[in-house]
Amino acid sequence: MTSSASPPPSSPQTPPARHRVRLRLPEILPITWQHPFEWLWLGLKDIWHSPWLSLMHGLVLALGGGLITWLAHDRFWFLASAVSGFLVVAPVLATSLYAMSRAIERKERVDPGLLFKTWTRWQTQRFNEPTSYWCLVRFGLLLGFAGTGWVLTSSALITLLTPAPIHTPTDFIHHVVLSPDHHVFELWLALGGLMAAPVFASSVVAIPLMLDRKVNTLQAVLISWKTVLTHPVPMALWALLIMGFSLLGVLMLFVGLVLIVPMLGHASWHAYRDLVDTTSLPERLSGQDKL
Repeated sequence: MTSSASPPPSSPQTPPARHRVRLRLPEILPITWQHPFEWLWLGLKDIWHSPWLSLMHGLVLALGGGLITWLAHDRFWFLASAVSGFLVVAPVLATSLYAMSRAIERKERVDPGLLFKTWTRWQTQRFNEPTSYWCLVRFGLLLGFAGTGWVLTSSALITLLTPAPIHTPTDFIHHVVLSPDHHVFELWLALGGLMAAPVFASSVVAIPLMLDRKVNTLQAVLISWKTVLTHPVPMALWALLIMGFSLLGVLMLFVGLVLIVPMLGHASWHAYRDLVDTTSLPERLSGQDKL
């Protein structure tokens, strides 16, 4: 009598490993505290390369700022909202300045066609892909939400702590800036600094990075934060320079923005190039081709 051999015990099947998406964060290059001043100088050199195209960016923003001030000169909250939104979204508005600096670096043609392609070729057929050019649009919307949050928070603070309602810029100066009994202005500045710091850390290299390399919004923000955490002192100096020059341009009745906006925009490109090692990140196509 023969007995059939029993099949060998089957080994338990190992469940398939989950696919994990790893965010690649490149190395941050070494810099010194002197680099921010070098970026400003390189920004001025890029203006000299294509002066009328560069200065046109500053002229448009200066005229826009002047128009907003003229329309809202007696309505403080409208004016505050417009100025805050302008400062928060300004890095996105400088996208074509980054594209110009990239083209200058690559010895490509810098002309109105480059600006047109930068602002119009959003590759709508690929807007669902996280690394498509639409990441710049998404990031701009995030900055817009951040600006809205700042306006709502600061208005709530001032409304709660001031003894009189604030309707005009004169009211703000009298009841907030020059108030002897309340520290509302100091609290308002401190709150602004707390909210501006993460916005700066999230955007300092994010937009030129998304313009230049195929990364998604989350990658760009994390790389930007890594940059700030790696070089806190030089990046704090860079933030102060950006804030100081922007305030100077506004105090000059927006006329100073004609030069300051393109200088800071071109300089921000050079900051990105000096800070981020992009060799491990896939490159977007040239600004002369589809983005």
